[in-house]
Amino acid sequence: MQLIVGRIGKPHGIRGEVTVEVRTDEPETRFAPGMVLATMPGAVSRGGQEPAVSPGTRYEVPDELTVEAIRWHQGRLLVAFEGVLDRDVAEALRGTLLTVDSADVAPPEDPEEFHDHQLVGLAVVTPTGERLGEVARIDHAPASDLLVLRRPEGRTALIPFVKAMVPEVDLAGGRVVVDPPDGLLDL
Repeated sequence: MQLIVGRIGKPHGIRGEVTVEVRTDEPETRFAPGMVLATMPGAVSRGGQEPAVSPGTRYEVPDELTVEAIRWHQGRLLVAFEGVLDRDVAEALRGTLLTVDSADVAPPEDPEEFHDHQLVGLAVVTPTGERLGEVARIDHAPASDLLVLRRPEGRTALIPFVKAMVPEVDLAGGRVVVDPPDGLLDL
């Protein structure tokens, strides 16, 4: 399974650096020089056409990008990739998702910490065993992470991923126990 660790944003300067919207807790590890990241082209330019590197020449996003250098600038991660030498090529990468294989990610050392991919697909049940649905994804909000619960009838519900509402995560058993307050799942 591919895990998204970042999304390429706008170019920075004229030498091919790009801003990266970080989606990992370990950016210094994931974006270390020499790291090879798989790509998932996800965006097209504002005009709805593929980006052109020069008139009449289309740029194809490669399947992999190798990190050449990183630096932080005003709270943003700037990354230089091998072979991306100018602003035009950097602009063509805008919107590209950067991924790593989940098999290459070590499990967390803290037993109360989980990677998103470990939770997606788990059954969600109440403390009495009533099935409420399954974890569709994890949203990372400023206040707390949210379990996005896919209900059997097709609706979704958001459950704050805090100990008071999620007292147990049983990876081996394939389930998450939630104890939501009355009315939370009706919103």
